Amino acid sequence: MNTTIETLLAHHSVRKFKDQPLTREQVETIIKSAQAASTSSYIQAYTIIGVTDPVKKEKLAELAGNQSYVVHNGHFLVFCADLHRHELLAEKHQADIADSIESTEKFMVSLIDAALAAQNAAVAAESMGLGICYIGGIRNDLNGVQELLNTPSRVIPLFGMAIGYPDQDTDVKPRLPLEHIYHENTYEQDEEKYMKQMTDYDEVISKYYHKRTGGLRTDTWTGQMAKMLSAKRRMYMKDFVQGKGFDLK
Repeated sequence: MNTTIETLLAHHSVRKFKDQPLTREQVETIIKSAQAASTSSYIQAYTIIGVTDPVKKEKLAELAGNQSYVVHNGHFLVFCADLHRHELLAEKHQADIADSIESTEKFMVSLIDAALAAQNAAVAAESMGLGICYIGGIRNDLNGVQELLNTPSRVIPLFGMAIGYPDQDTDVKPRLPLEHIYHENTYEQDEEKYMKQMTDYDEVISKYYHKRTGGLRTDTWTGQMAKMLSAKRRMYMKDFVQGKGFDLK
C-alpha cells in the first residue's frame, strides 16, 4: 500500500477546523489538482468559486442549514456545473450549440466533470494534512446561492467544500461491504444474499455509532436511508435546472 491509497482509505469528513487560513499556494495547488482530473472530451464543464468574504460565508452557511463549518474553515469552495463559457465560445465561432448544451447528456457531463474535479481537490487537500467536508446543503436554496455568487445562465452551483486544518479527530465511517458494491460481469440480483449483506452492515454501523456517541446513538444504515429517502427534499430542483438553461432534452 502506498501513501496515496493510505490517504484515500483514511478519508473522513471534518466538521471542526482550526482558525488558520490556507495559504495562496495551498489553494492554488488544490485547484490545479482539481483541474488535473479527467474531463469528458476535454470539455471542462465546471467552475470552482472560492468564497473568502466573511459576510458571504455567513450567508452561505445560513442557506446551507446554518452549518458552522461553512463559516469557520481555512478556505471554502463551491463547485459548479458550467456550460456558460461554451455558450460564449459558440458566439466566437458562430456555432449553433443550443441543442447540445441543453441536452441531458451535456448536463450529465457537467455534473460528472465537477464531481471528478472535486474529488481530486479533496484528495489533494487531505494529502497536505488538511481535512475536508462536502456541503450539499447549499442546494437547499440554489436561488439564494446563485444570487449571492452572481452565477450566470448555464451555471449550477452543485455543492460546497470546506477545507482546513482539522480541530477534531474522528474515526473513518465504515462503508458498505466490497461485495455489495463491486459486481463482476453482471449485476448481482440475489436479493436474499443482498439483504443478508445489508443486515450485517447494519450491525457494523450500529456498533460504530454506539462507540462514537457513548451509547447515545445506535442507528442502522438501512434505517437512516429509509427515513431520509422518505422525506421530500429539494423538490424544486428540476425547475431550477431547466431555468438555468438545461432543458434536459
